[in-house]
Amino acid sequence: MGRPSKYSKEVRERAVRMVLEHEERYDSQWATIVSIAEKIGCSAEVLRKWVRQAERDAGQRPGLTTEERARLKQLERENFELRRANEILRKASAYFAQAELDRRSK
Repeated sequence: MGRPSKYSKEVRERAVRMVLEHEERYDSQWATIVSIAEKIGCSAEVLRKWVRQAERDAGQRPGLTTEERARLKQLERENFELRRANEILRKASAYFAQAELDRRSK
């Protein structure tokens, strides 16, 4: 599990909403992000990432949504555990097969 965010979900949502609502007042989206990031006390890059993810979640930008990312992460964890379990079973099978061969030769 990743480290907890310094900013609450409500703060992130409000900051993204502010960027999207005030975009027309600035020359570019980046200028909007810089201005609002200063006001809420986070870096512009962090706010830019929040905005990009919100755009992906809304279907306005290609990429994985938040839910898809969480599902992918869960599947990768499960895959890792299954591979580890298979390796343990493979080694145990080889050990017991060798033990059976050694027992029969005596």
